[in-house]
Amino acid sequence: MAMLAVRLDSEMEAELTKLALTTGRSKSYYVKEALASFLEDRADYLLALAALERQESRTSLADVRRELGLER
Repeated sequence: MAMLAVRLDSEMEAELTKLALTTGRSKSYYVKEALASFLEDRADYLLALAALERQESRTSLADVRRELGLER
C-alpha cells in the first residue's frame, strides 16, 4: 500500500479530527473516502464531456422519468 502526505489547513484538520473522534473511524478512512468519491465524480464528468464532444444524443432527466413511469 502506498503512502501519501497531505497538508491541510488548521480548520480542515480540526474538522477531520472531530469527525474521526466522533465516529470512531480514522482520519485516513475519511480522506480515502473523499478521494474515492472525487475520482469517481471526475471520471463521470470526463465521460460526459467526451460524449458531448462526440455530439452523442442526450436524454433529459424529465424524459427518463417519464419513460420509467416516475413522474411526480
